Amino acid sequence: MKGRFALPCLLALAALLAGCAGILQSPPVPDPEAFPGIAGQLGRFGVEVLNWTAGDPGCDDPELSPTSIRFEAKGLDQATPVLLRIYIFRNREAWQRRLTDVDACAAAWAVDPETFELLQVSPYVVAGEGPWPPEFDDAVRKAIQEASGNGG
Repeated sequence: MKGRFALPCLLALAALLAGCAGILQSPPVPDPEAFPGIAGQLGRFGVEVLNWTAGDPGCDDPELSPTSIRFEAKGLDQATPVLLRIYIFRNREAWQRRLTDVDACAAAWAVDPETFELLQVSPYVVAGEGPWPPEFDDAVRKAIQEASGNGG
């Protein structure tokens, strides 16, 4: 009688353990988010996105226009809106290839290069006048990191 129940019990236990293994595996890292998702991540960390305009790189580089979005942001210890631009690239390869172009473009519109902020997390570059206060800076960095997913 013991043998009759042993096989079904072993099969049930194996099925249960196989199901648990699926729970223990981490889901895949998501792809990078488009601007609405980035704005959502910023909001999740306490940064409000205001007045955004696509296609404004801040310089005369027509290659950067399709990748750029100008917006204002405020929140946490940044009480007044600050002008930011985000450059969103298709993948890590394009991001790496265009970093120097973004640096040159940002330098063209930076009012004070000494305090200018530049955050580079593939496939994004966020640039803006600074210095950013600590809580705002931390929130922007965390939100962009979250939005970047697998980095393209």
